[in-house]
Amino acid sequence: MLQSIIQVFKIKELRNKIFFVLALLVVFRFASAIPVAGVDVIRLKQFFAGNQLFGLLNIFSGGGLSNLSIMMLAVGPYITSSIIMQLLTVAIPFMKELYQGEGEAGRQKFNQYTRYLAVPLAFLQGYGLLYLMKDQQIFVPESTLAFISSVIVVTAGSILLMWLGELITEKGIGNGISLLIFAGIVSRIPIDLQQTFLTYDPSQIPTYLAFAVVFLAVIVGVVIVSEGERAIPVAYAKRVRGNRVYGGVSAHLPLRVNQAGVIPIIFALSILVFPQLIAQIFAGFNVAAISSAAKWLAETLNNQLIYGSVYFIFVILFTYFYTAVTFDPDQISENLQKQGGFVSGIRPGRPTADFLRRILSRVVLIGAIFLGLIAVLPIVVQSWSGITTLTVGGTALLIVVSVVLETVKQINSQLIMREYEGF
Repeated sequence: MLQSIIQVFKIKELRNKIFFVLALLVVFRFASAIPVAGVDVIRLKQFFAGNQLFGLLNIFSGGGLSNLSIMMLAVGPYITSSIIMQLLTVAIPFMKELYQGEGEAGRQKFNQYTRYLAVPLAFLQGYGLLYLMKDQQIFVPESTLAFISSVIVVTAGSILLMWLGELITEKGIGNGISLLIFAGIVSRIPIDLQQTFLTYDPSQIPTYLAFAVVFLAVIVGVVIVSEGERAIPVAYAKRVRGNRVYGGVSAHLPLRVNQAGVIPIIFALSILVFPQLIAQIFAGFNVAAISSAAKWLAETLNNQLIYGSVYFIFVILFTYFYTAVTFDPDQISENLQKQGGFVSGIRPGRPTADFLRRILSRVVLIGAIFLGLIAVLPIVVQSWSGITTLTVGGTALLIVVSVVLETVKQINSQLIMREYEGF
């Protein structure tokens, strides 16, 4: 591995790409430390100390939300936009055809629509968060114009971050949006470790050791499930063209256990965060009925058992949904038939599609349950040990490990292109 790292930095083009990506991540971290004007720092710290929801949102914003920085929204609006666009592929045939049927050009146009939708969503999310902070006397703008200006600034910060993510993706060193979320999560680890050392209690050593074992077990489990796949044997019939014979070889069609990656967890979080945010905003409303309903919703979702159960179910549902959107058995079967390929023992066409759909549903069930358990793991561990696991909890750990694996694969592909061994 050390030799491979040396080879990476010996290649000028690859070295420049890595330094470029690191420079953009540094820009993101510096921008996350710039707060909007009119923030009461003391009230802000007190608010985050007693609010688990915003503590979780703060991790995905790279700490930008905890100081109301210009990057406080992070890539949240873009992720929300992606969720809406994915849902539209199910509801609107045109969007499905654009996403799946028009190749790379259709995907690019689909992604462009996603970016357009992210702009008004960023404005709405920025307005809602700053209004909530204003209502809590945390954010005190000088005037209405100053408030609107701050909303525009945080909207621009989110769009800038989306653009930085696109630039990172273009360099071929990992997925830009995932790397930005990764950088935000990792940046919180030193702070959490410092807090752990400051509150160190020798009587809690067995708990710390058990927590470390669970931590390592989750990493191993994430790697196994992320890399696990069901190989479907595929054979290709021989074809004679002129004096050459094509086909007649065997291959396999990989069905990944975790076909959807970390997307279902992010989708589920976005859905769960929205009603809690609405409840926080309307809890102090002047109308008694609206205020009571908002407080009831907030108390219901603050119940760890209810929140964990809904979260678990949402993750499983979104895993199946996202897999259905990105992996179409009918299209795979049609492509195999056009290329003269067939699954051993299965007739081409509709029987092959039904076979793939049946196998996929079983494989995805394992991945969906695993993702659901990873999602609720922080709640379980925190209730058992009392250790705050937001940063190094299941969801954050899954994202970190998955991003590292994906980035290593892309660097490997860059090395193999230049005839070097990978990691």
